[in-house]
Amino acid sequence: MNRTAIAIVTLTLTGTAFADVYIYPNRGQSQEQQSKDRYECHTWAVQQTAFDPSRAQAAAPPPSSGQPGGEVVRGAARGALVGTVGGAIAGNTGTGAAAGAAVGGLLGGMKRMDNGRAQQQQQAGQQNSNAQQRASYDRALGACLEGRGYTVR
Repeated sequence: MNRTAIAIVTLTLTGTAFADVYIYPNRGQSQEQQSKDRYECHTWAVQQTAFDPSRAQAAAPPPSSGQPGGEVVRGAARGALVGTVGGAIAGNTGTGAAAGAAVGGLLGGMKRMDNGRAQQQQQAGQQNSNAQQRASYDRALGACLEGRGYTVR
């Protein structure tokens, strides 16, 4: 009698595949029992870790400043205003406004770059957090299935 039975399963709950898990039913569990155990262990792992990989873990979109380059335009406008006042004191409002606009635009561009870096760091932190939560969930799921008589890899 040839009894080679290894279940290679892509766990799928609510239509979302979330992990390739190799499960071997050590106690001859039926396919129906395997499905029931996978569902119950998924539910238990979610309760233990507060992480559900069957739900989308989308990163939040970066905040919009309205239009691309908005920081540069706002900085240039502020700089031109300050430059106009400074130029009026020195006797040449046009030159003061132009110099102020240039400096303000440069500072606005630097602010835009800083905001972009901060957003990238925030997204990387979120991805790292999701990966850690996912690893905890995977450990909990594996522990539950092993406790029910499966070899999990």
